[in-house]
Amino acid sequence: MADAIIVSKLIKNFGSFRALNQLDLTVKTGEVHGFLGPNGSGKSTTIRILLGLMRKSAGEVRMMGGDPWRDAVELHRRLAYVPGEVNLWPNLSGGEAIDILGSLRGGLDKQRRKQLLDRFDLDPSKKFRTYSKGNRQKVALVAALTSDVELYILDEPTSGLDPLMEAVFQECIRELKSAGKTVLLSSHILAEVESLCDRVTIISHGETIESGTLAELQGLHHTTVIVETEQPITGLQKLSGIRNLVIKGRQAHFEVDPPSLDAAFDVLSKLNIRSVTSHPPTLEELFLRYYKVTDIKDQNKKAVR
Repeated sequence: MADAIIVSKLIKNFGSFRALNQLDLTVKTGEVHGFLGPNGSGKSTTIRILLGLMRKSAGEVRMMGGDPWRDAVELHRRLAYVPGEVNLWPNLSGGEAIDILGSLRGGLDKQRRKQLLDRFDLDPSKKFRTYSKGNRQKVALVAALTSDVELYILDEPTSGLDPLMEAVFQECIRELKSAGKTVLLSSHILAEVESLCDRVTIISHGETIESGTLAELQGLHHTTVIVETEQPITGLQKLSGIRNLVIKGRQAHFEVDPPSLDAAFDVLSKLNIRSVTSHPPTLEELFLRYYKVTDIKDQNKKAVR
């Protein structure tokens, strides 16, 4: 199947400021794709271009086979969007707002609507202006999830939701995935992305830093090892690929690059391992490592200027 979203060498300028600089993003049909970056990295600008709300300066953007700017009306019938800040008609009830949004996509499944209202514990009879931030998010989520569309673009969709509603949201996304739907999920809740997403794209300063499955990204970075042996630990200091090594007698804590794992365990096995735990970096750890590197590069660029 064709990719749902293809963004290649995307550039967006605001006067002399370049918000997006040769950004690449590919979302496969039927996957949940995480879109990560701190505030100001270009995520929202990219999403606005995908939604046809903003025109690109250069590059290629295709979504479900169409051009987001030229084919915006047709494409919007095939997608649902949830922003991180929901502001709808203040004098309409939540239910009326849901119905209007659904009509833009060809109507809603009434039974599905009722089920989602129950699952998200939302009273649709209240005026939108009376809702808390969390309930405003629920209105947008119910409207989007009730729609039978091909693509869901979710930009910080669980902002303001409590942990119980966060769990309901994750259940709904897994159901969409099972149904073969495509989801682009931008979120600062990295545990949410790690739990739901098939692949992730990390961006910084308008550029793509890395993209792939979590396993692929983890394979590019070091593994943390905590080990205890029967004999005092020696020999690790001489290996390449070992960092942050702390040895206390028969215990050691260190990080090791993937190519050096075998050599490290060869040394440790000769010391009679009593216990060992190892784990690849979490998505949060990967995210922070990428940004430490890019922040250093950015500081170096400024220093050169």
